[in-house]
Amino acid sequence: MFADEYVIHLRATVNKHGRPYQEKTIRTYAEAVRTLGAWMSRQGLTDYRLDTETLNTFFRDYNATHDRGGTNAVQRNLRVFFQWLEDEFDHPNPYRDRRLHRYSAPTGTKPKTLTPELVRDLLKATGNGHPRVRDFEKVRDHAMIRCLTEGLRAEELLSLRLGDLHLSQGLLQVVPLKDARAAGEGRLIPLQPKTVMALTRYLRAREQHKLSDSEWLWLGTRNRGRMKYSGLYRMVNRRAKEAGYGAVRPHQSATLSPTIFCPREWQKGTS
Repeated sequence: MFADEYVIHLRATVNKHGRPYQEKTIRTYAEAVRTLGAWMSRQGLTDYRLDTETLNTFFRDYNATHDRGGTNAVQRNLRVFFQWLEDEFDHPNPYRDRRLHRYSAPTGTKPKTLTPELVRDLLKATGNGHPRVRDFEKVRDHAMIRCLTEGLRAEELLSLRLGDLHLSQGLLQVVPLKDARAAGEGRLIPLQPKTVMALTRYLRAREQHKLSDSEWLWLGTRNRGRMKYSGLYRMVNRRAKEAGYGAVRPHQSATLSPTIFCPREWQKGTS
C-alpha cells in the first residue's frame, strides 16, 4: 500500500530541481521500497516506522548479497521514501540519525572499454559506412555504434530526438537525463566526420520508415517505433556475434569513447 501511494506522490510532485520525476526514476525508487518491504516480510515486520538499528540491519543484509555500489544505490533511493513518510505521516526519519551506517559508492574503479579491434569489427559488421549499403537495419546500427564511440551513454543515445541533431555544424545535443527537456538545455557534442556521414545516411534511410514522422531518432525494424534499451542490447550483441565475439553490453557510465565494454574474458572467438 505504501509503495503504491508513494508512486502516486512521486508522479504528482517534482524533484530537487523543480522538475517532474522521470518514469525510470520513479520505478527505481519504487523498486527500492519493494526490496525493503520484502526484507521486512521475511523479518516479520509490518510497520515502516523503522528505527535506525533496524534499517542498519537491512542495509547490512543487503550488502552481504550485493556489491557496495548496489547498496549505496538502494540507500540513496530510499532517502526520498523516508522523507515522504516523515512529511506525510510524521514517521521518524532514520536518515536524520548519525548512527545510520552510510555505504559510500566504490571509488577508483573504471569500466573496461572496447578494444579498438572490437570497435573496428563492430563497424565492419554493420557495413563499415559504405554508401552502397541500403539495408535500413545495418545503416541504423552503424550510426548508433558511431554515436556510442563519441562518448554518449546508452540512455543518452536512446533519448535523442530529431531536433537534437545539428549535422550541418557537426554537432548533436544531449539533454541531461534526470531533468526535463527544454530548448537550449544539455551539452553539445562535436562529432567526427564519419559519425556525421553515418547519421546523414541513416536519416535518408529513415525517411522510408512507416513512422518517419516520429520525433524519436532511432526507430525499430519492421516499421516498429522508438528503440529502447533492450533493442540496443540485442543489437550490440548480435553485431558482436557476427564479428566473432562473445557477449557485449552498452555501458551507461560517463566514460569517453567508446562507451560499450567487453570484459577481458569476452574475447574474440569466446563466449
